Amino acid sequence: MNYDVMIIGAGPIGLVCGIEAKKAGLRYLIIDKGCLVNSIYNYPFNMTFFSTSEKLEIGDVPFISHGSKPNRFEALEYYRRVTSSWQLDVHLYENVNKVNPKPDNAGFLIDTSKSKYEARAIILATGFYDYPYMLNIPGEELAKVKHYYDEPHPYFKQMIVVIGAANSAVDVALETWRKGAEVTMVVREPALLDSVKYWVKPDIENRIEEGSIKTYFNSQLTEIRGNEVDVITPSGKITLENDFVLAMTGYKPDFELMKSMGVEFGEDDFQTPVYNPETHESSAEGVYLAGVICGGLKTNKYVIENSRHHAGIIINALKSAK
Repeated sequence: MNYDVMIIGAGPIGLVCGIEAKKAGLRYLIIDKGCLVNSIYNYPFNMTFFSTSEKLEIGDVPFISHGSKPNRFEALEYYRRVTSSWQLDVHLYENVNKVNPKPDNAGFLIDTSKSKYEARAIILATGFYDYPYMLNIPGEELAKVKHYYDEPHPYFKQMIVVIGAANSAVDVALETWRKGAEVTMVVREPALLDSVKYWVKPDIENRIEEGSIKTYFNSQLTEIRGNEVDVITPSGKITLENDFVLAMTGYKPDFELMKSMGVEFGEDDFQTPVYNPETHESSAEGVYLAGVICGGLKTNKYVIENSRHHAGIIINALKSAK
């Protein structure tokens, strides 16, 4: 099957790329290794967006939410409705195994877990939330280790370790503690990060000070076993009884996929990919970047509301080059 453009990633930005491609009359396909808007699906069950609903809208489809800020459930419903309204061509649960330039360099050969395709151009809109930073320690493969947090109920009366120093770790520690978990935080840094929400920081600091949430700073997990974990602290190695490890260590773009396609990166500390801001074409000819991956490790630089316009820029560039 031959397409004008293959869009890798069926998140909100990938969907709007598909909408713009369809409006332009281009043959396109959106492909994703997970479900529709897989990153949003992996958000905590009760998560509420910081943005208002109109800032999350794509494709001129109104997003009506019950509150001033939409929640995860409403967002999933909205993007399903957008996909159906535009009758977007989306293949889900299909992993991209390999992308190679065609022998004549007039496009790409795409090999996936389900089929083979040809495309004149590729848009990478893979986001970052699907790729957690791994601990790379023995026992990380155990089922008790979670890199995504869903809800507090499963951790009632359980001894849990929360790893991290940012908002996700703080939110998880507080919520699980309030729902009856025995919570210990393990923080590599000497203190919680300054980026922790100002209205939450006093709460977690008070819980730590009173001893409700035991916290080890300047510390790291070194091994995870069935009912305990080892932690290196400034005072030496300790072993803690443990039922679950919630590793809120952050997430990153799929750099390996970009590198495999020839995308180059700048010399800064943030692994920022090289691309033309006027077209969003990367250093690899025919490979375009959309959404949060444009910021490299600056994963807070781009969100839906300030990157949804990337789709129009890219599709206009593809139309001009056609």
